[in-house]
Amino acid sequence: MQIFAKRRTLAVQSFILKLINNNCPDLRSRLDGPRSEGRVPLTVVVLVVPMEKKRPAVGQVFAAVSKEFSTNGTALITSRPRDLEEVALGFRWEGEMVWILATAKHLSPMGAGFYQLGFRMTEVLYVADYPELRSLSF
Repeated sequence: MQIFAKRRTLAVQSFILKLINNNCPDLRSRLDGPRSEGRVPLTVVVLVVPMEKKRPAVGQVFAAVSKEFSTNGTALITSRPRDLEEVALGFRWEGEMVWILATAKHLSPMGAGFYQLGFRMTEVLYVADYPELRSLSF
């Protein structure tokens, strides 16, 4: 019986190794070439508020999960495609919400109904200037 359990464990390890090798950003750069800026894998909840006419459309807010960050960009995972140009990204930090203005750079399907949204973050937004953001939190 022990030998069959060992084979099953080896099959799991083999699959996980293939999964990691085909999706690891450190290994992908060897195939695609180095990026001009490094990425940090980090998973946090982010509120996304589309901007309409330079104002936050709080009625369209949705939550996403981050995948990775660079110094001025982030990749978010969503459960459906979103046609976005400019958004306010809300991050919970030390009990408060920090809002960042961001511009959409790409939308890539991942499979099973998930999408990766890439954003370039451009400036901090202050609730004093955008009071409609005050009511949003998680």
